[in-house]
Amino acid sequence: MSRLIDLSIPLDNEIPADPPFQPVEIDYVEHDQGAAELAGAFPGLSVDELPEGKGWAVERVRISTHNGTHMDAPWHYHPTQDGGAPAVKIVGTDGWSWDAPFSATAKRYAETHDASLIWEGHKAGSEIGYCQLEKLHGLEQLPATGFTVICFPVKITAASAGWTRCVAVLPD
Repeated sequence: MSRLIDLSIPLDNEIPADPPFQPVEIDYVEHDQGAAELAGAFPGLSVDELPEGKGWAVERVRISTHNGTHMDAPWHYHPTQDGGAPAVKIVGTDGWSWDAPFSATAKRYAETHDASLIWEGHKAGSEIGYCQLEKLHGLEQLPATGFTVICFPVKITAASAGWTRCVAVLPD
């Protein structure tokens, strides 16, 4: 039997976003508010008719396709790839990886005014189309070798990225 290690970072209002101007925003609707919404969907239904006057709990989320653990598609890096071919708009990959965190890059740019520092890894995608997995979590749990990483990006039509639940599979 194999062992699974979750490598995905949770979506959370409190986890700082990178870049900072694209934070995750989660609104939590609890059972009392959900009861009013549910009753409103059925004309004539009273909240009192619901079990204990309670409705559903639900979360409304506003996020970028680049929040949380996600895979970048070639379209994210540049509109062309592979010597001028149109970039592919499918979900690809990315991990806090080749590129430094946004805040570190902004600091280096402020000191040097060298635009070549911005998106060093991402720019490679305009030359050769590739997918990049970003914002992985818990990598310290992995051995140096001998594991497989599996991720299934959410299919978002014509997107530059897709969120993914990423797991490492370790053999016993």
